[in-house]
Amino acid sequence: MVRYLKTGMSGDIIADHDDQVRQTVEEIIEDINTRGDVALREYSVRFDRWSPDSFRLSADDIDGCHRELSDQVIEDIKFAQTQIRNFARAQRDAILDIEVETLPGVTLGHKNLPVNSVGCYVPGGKYPMVASAHMSVVTAKVAGVKRIVASAPPYQGRVSAAIVVAMDLAGADEIYCLGGVQAIAAMALGTESIAPVDMLVGPGNAYVAEAKRQLFGRVGIDLLAGPTETLVIADDSVDGELCAADLLGQAEHGPTSPAILLTNSEQLARDTIAAVERQLQTLPTADIAGAAWKDYGQVIVCDDTAEMIQVADEIASEHVQVMTKDPDYFLHNLTNFGALFLGPETNVAYGDKVIGTNHTLPTRKAARYTGGLWVGMFLKTCTYQKITEAASVQIGEVCSRLCALEGFMGHKEQADIRLRRYNQ
Repeated sequence: MVRYLKTGMSGDIIADHDDQVRQTVEEIIEDINTRGDVALREYSVRFDRWSPDSFRLSADDIDGCHRELSDQVIEDIKFAQTQIRNFARAQRDAILDIEVETLPGVTLGHKNLPVNSVGCYVPGGKYPMVASAHMSVVTAKVAGVKRIVASAPPYQGRVSAAIVVAMDLAGADEIYCLGGVQAIAAMALGTESIAPVDMLVGPGNAYVAEAKRQLFGRVGIDLLAGPTETLVIADDSVDGELCAADLLGQAEHGPTSPAILLTNSEQLARDTIAAVERQLQTLPTADIAGAAWKDYGQVIVCDDTAEMIQVADEIASEHVQVMTKDPDYFLHNLTNFGALFLGPETNVAYGDKVIGTNHTLPTRKAARYTGGLWVGMFLKTCTYQKITEAASVQIGEVCSRLCALEGFMGHKEQADIRLRRYNQ
């Protein structure tokens, strides 16, 4: 039987907040769609107190960012991007064009074509999220996207040099210092100074995720990657200190980031709750992580591993850290997750920053129907067909009868005209 030792904020309160977010985002998008750059600048001043001469960074601006960083920082960025690029290339190599002859004279195929232009959003208001530049820009580049636009908000009142350098090294064609809903709307809709893109990718807060949701259709999106979620699945093979560190390490993303412990050990559950409180006394980001834990943290105790699988699939968390005696059991049986981190040796921070898998992942139960950002999301699998005259007769006879069955007489004539011409 599932027991909750700690629960988070009620669903009604969360729903009310969602309604406020939805309305705010709708108004901003409509305003930018109507007034363009003027509205863009007003929102940048209002939300970020940022109004440069140009939101787009020049080559000199970018060079200046490079000079700000130490050689070690640049090497670390390059190392991380190499890991992400290598894994993305392996994924791209697994995606093949095909062409097959399904009947004599009937050739069918598909081509995997990259999207022409992509807008990559990199969050950076609370923290300079350098890694998000790797995840979106590097992966789009490997896919073959022709025009990559990258945008991030100012950090502490100025351009984040580390984010800009990461965007540049990753291969971004245009770099903007612009944040939030206004950046998402500008890239999707276009303004006088920013040409629109075909697709939006990247994580963000609830407002950014909602903006992507509302703009989907006018542009493509990767997925609704909102506030970070983490689920730690653990048994008595690990201790509360380790579980607490992994919970708080993701809760510090923001005050609305859920962090959940799922265990079959009530002793571990209680030890973890106590360890969280101890670690919050010294954690430099305790104000954010503590708020997330208080309002969104949960501790769930199950009877056995089968029940843990059931509950974990219901939660469908973005990140799932498995620290049990047999982590591969969860690899083979879990079906709803953004990314798995198997064993105590690894953790979500490795995936967030450097190991090579993509950290832009589904949130709010979207893992039930989609995985995370990967090179395949930047590709369109488009089919084609070509046939001989003899094959056209064979296919046309069946097509003509099926069109008549459905009452589509114009469709039927498309087949019949070929039957008259090729059936000699």
